[in-house]
Amino acid sequence: MSLALRIQARVLAAQSAIVAHDGDNATAGSPAVAPLPVDRAVATAAAQVGARLRHDLQRLKEIRSIALKIAAKREMLPEYADWVAGLLSGAQTAGTGVSGDVLPTVMVWSIDVGDYAAAMPLIEHVLAHKVAMPQRYARDAATLVVEEIAEAAIKAQAADKPFDLAILEQVEALTAHDDMHDEVRAKLLKAIGFELDRTAQAATDIGADATTLFVRSLTAMKAAQALHDRVGVKTTIKAVEKRLAAVTPETAS
Repeated sequence: MSLALRIQARVLAAQSAIVAHDGDNATAGSPAVAPLPVDRAVATAAAQVGARLRHDLQRLKEIRSIALKIAAKREMLPEYADWVAGLLSGAQTAGTGVSGDVLPTVMVWSIDVGDYAAAMPLIEHVLAHKVAMPQRYARDAATLVVEEIAEAAIKAQAADKPFDLAILEQVEALTAHDDMHDEVRAKLLKAIGFELDRTAQAATDIGADATTLFVRSLTAMKAAQALHDRVGVKTTIKAVEKRLAAVTPETAS
């Protein structure tokens, strides 16, 4: 897509958001809101974005390897950046969300490729505005976000690699009131507990006080255990309890 069309795409996205907002606020008997004038080239940009998404989805469908799918998504994502930025900008101005397949799809792809910094603003938007997920996704937005990010964290932790604790805790806060299966939320709490334990051990290694971190780790893992007995934290809980005891000063009798 040319630079001109990308700029026009931002305009169309913002205008679409304003129209949707005005339509949502209309009351019975009130005059219909006249549609905003949209340049023909901007409408063409919208059609191109939709066509590109259909093309990219077909391309992904033909790829069998998960690794190759992820590589393809990483290659595709920049083509949607300006359109998504326009949607977000328009929604902020209008105070309402914008439905459609592009934004939630880009959110999922950003998670898939591990670009959580790019995914978080989209996650916040999708959850805050109850943006519907495309039909090809079997899960609602909150469940999908929690499970995909929790599983990515657990996979990294199993390979002895750190995962951004701030991302995990932000996802927990954003989805705290969403209804989902206990097994899914337990995965997120497990990932948080494991990452807190890792952080606490690193603090201990440099002589810092890690008591609070160990306590928070145990709290998260015990909550995960309570939600799902087979979430896989029993052994780690015992290990963290021992580490906590080792750094906790004994109370004089």
